[in-house]
Parts: sequence; C-alpha cells; structure tokens
Amino acid sequence: MFKADRSNSTLGSTFSLLELIYHATVRKLRQSHGNALVGLLLNMVQTILLILTFYIMFGVLGLRGNSVRGDFLLYVMSGIFLFLTHTKTIGAVFGAEGPTSAMMKHAPMTTAISISAAALSTLYIQMLSMITVLFIYHAAFHPIEIYDWVGALAMMLLSWFVGLAIGLVFLAAKPWAPDVVGVIQQIYSRANMIASGKMFLANNLPHKMLVLFDWNPLFHTIDQARGYTFINYNPHFSNWHYPLYVGLALLMIGLMGEFYTRQYASLSWGARR
Repeated sequence: MFKADRSNSTLGSTFSLLELIYHATVRKLRQSHGNALVGLLLNMVQTILLILTFYIMFGVLGLRGNSVRGDFLLYVMSGIFLFLTHTKTIGAVFGAEGPTSAMMKHAPMTTAISISAAALSTLYIQMLSMITVLFIYHAAFHPIEIYDWVGALAMMLLSWFVGLAIGLVFLAAKPWAPDVVGVIQQIYSRANMIASGKMFLANNLPHKMLVLFDWNPLFHTIDQARGYTFINYNPHFSNWHYPLYVGLALLMIGLMGEFYTRQYASLSWGARR
C-alpha cells in the first residue's frame, strides 16, 4: 500500500498542515463555481445588489440624514461588507465537513482543516470582492478617502473572526439537534439584517434603543469601522474589545464542543442532516 511521507519535525509538520489547509481552501472555493473569475463576479453582484437595495431604502425611508457627514455610499458599504463577511463566515463554518464526511477517510484530513478552509475561503472571496468594488467605485464614480484604513480593515477581520467563532459553536451543536440548530443559525443570520446596526449609528440611538443592539458583537465592529472610515465620526457607545473577548470565548467553547462531539461521531449523523 502507498503511504504518504510525514515529517517528524515541528517545522515540517507545520508546513504540511499549512499546505493541507491551502489545498482544502482552494477546493472549498471551487465548490461554489468551477471558474474562479465567475465565482468572484457572482459574489460581487450579490454585494452590489445588497448595497443598492440599502441605498434606495435609505432614500425612500428618509434615513440619509442619520448617516455620517461624508460619502453616503461609502457609509452604506462600510456596513454591508462587514455584515456579509460575518454572516457568510458563520454559514460556511456551520456547513463545514464534519468527522463523518467522506473526506475524513483520507488520513491527513481533519475537521480542523475543513473548518479552517471554510473560514479562509470566505474571507478570501469577501476581501477580494470588497477591494474590487471599492476600486471600481473609486476609479469610475467618486474618489473615496478612508480616514484610517488599517483600523477599518482590522474591524473587517474582527467581524470575520467572531463569525468563525459563532459558526464553530453552531457546528459543534449541529449533530445533536441538526434541525433546531439550523433554525437558530438562520434566525441569527436574518436578525443581523437589523441587529447589526448597519442602518444607523450608535451615537444617534437613544439609550432604550441602544440596549437592544449593544449585545451584538457585529454592532460594535460596524460602528467602530465607521469611526475608522470617517474622520467626522467618533463612536462613543461601542468598542472593539467586546467583540474580541466574545469571539475568543465562543472560539474556546466551540473548540471544546467540537472535540466532545467528535468523540461520538456516527455515520448515522450524515443521514439526519
């Protein structure tokens, strides 16, 4: 029988693991569409349609006066990009291949690799879509100016990280009650259409409204991202520490839950999904 050579050194094992994650990420990207360019265009079209939808809705509902003084379309995009990255990461990790998947029959493959590939593939396509859309808007329509692009990018990555942690918790709980957990995951993703705060600013909310959204880590990252994007906005009622701590806590819970669930892996789980 053929046997894959494995390095016994720590450095060699690390590079082998990174190579496996890379190939698994590419495979995950190819699952959505065989042509990488078409896959990117489809994701861009979805992003642009959502941006236009909210742009028109803001105008119809007369909410433009509540936005930051500056480029209104950039204000809309600053919320949409983080929202899509967060919710799509949750969905991708939640749908990652588990211990009963056929891919796990290959010795080097593990659930950690499949989860990493699902999260990284989503981050890659969302980052590429965001950069492309911003470049097209900057070059063809209106020059954009971001006050602190490093901070804004950090909030994008933090939204992705929290989405990864939440998706991992859902993934660990899915085999025990797949239908219930699936419904909860859908409810959370749909609720973030409003609860994420991409339609308004935390500074403009009264206290009784602020407490309805303050629990949501995505609400904090979007509000902080707008503080980094616009020089005229200084968020007072949000911070980046809260989503970071929540993400770390949920990541630990998800890892422990996934490890525990894996000990009871059964092929019958696949038939119940």
